Amino acid sequence: MATRARARAVFGAAAGDDVRVFYEDLSAYDYLDDDTFTDLESGFYGLWYRPAYTRLNVGWLEAGKPYATGPVPEAFVEKLKAVQRVQWMNVCLGVHECDLCPTGDEPPPEGNGELRIPGAPGTAYAAPFLVTHYVTAHGYRPPQAFIEAVLAVDVDAWASVRWPDVPFPWVPGDAERMVE
Repeated sequence: MATRARARAVFGAAAGDDVRVFYEDLSAYDYLDDDTFTDLESGFYGLWYRPAYTRLNVGWLEAGKPYATGPVPEAFVEKLKAVQRVQWMNVCLGVHECDLCPTGDEPPPEGNGELRIPGAPGTAYAAPFLVTHYVTAHGYRPPQAFIEAVLAVDVDAWASVRWPDVPFPWVPGDAERMVE
């Protein structure tokens, strides 16, 4: 694992790095070599594993960089919000503020984690936790494959299984589990 990348992700601005990150939609995810699962309901934090699946970036937006816009189905937005209530990956100590929001009296929304959405076999989409904000506040339209993958998620199944029997996309059975 790249130590600088882990320090940048975990400590963010506290480590002196700029935590703003932009990746083209559907490009290969290479921010971190491994993933860390956090269970929001139980508060369990810190199961690290090396994914055996390919991760593709979706929704890593930054001011000054172009992104697709357009309407999305309301069911997609609601399902994405539901996923965020039960999943949190790669939680960081530092936060990333939305730099697309105008500066003013209100502080911009911030995020400090990621989501994993299963795609085609052997593939998962990696999105920042701010992705729902980008869709609802800035008109971001993710790739159609991501929209369809989110709509296909069975949130009830994900929410009903607790650690240690964590279902994909958190910890796939063939993932290399790591101890830190």
